[in-house]
Amino acid sequence: MTLDSDQIAEFVDSLDKDVKNIKNESLKLAWYMRGGLTYTESMHLSMDERSLINDIIKENLETTKKTKMPFF
Repeated sequence: MTLDSDQIAEFVDSLDKDVKNIKNESLKLAWYMRGGLTYTESMHLSMDERSLINDIIKENLETTKKTKMPFF
């Protein structure tokens, strides 16, 4: 496959956005886990594992809202 310079630039930009999203998601997971999972550990998780943990966090936040229990 041959790409021109504009296509390469678009591809690199796309990869940069992916990296930023992974870092953002990993930092959020580390924050929500507060010592149960470090940033480094979260960076080693697969996409599926990060997605599953995010689902658990969302469920717990919803439960916290419904029960009006303190989150922090």
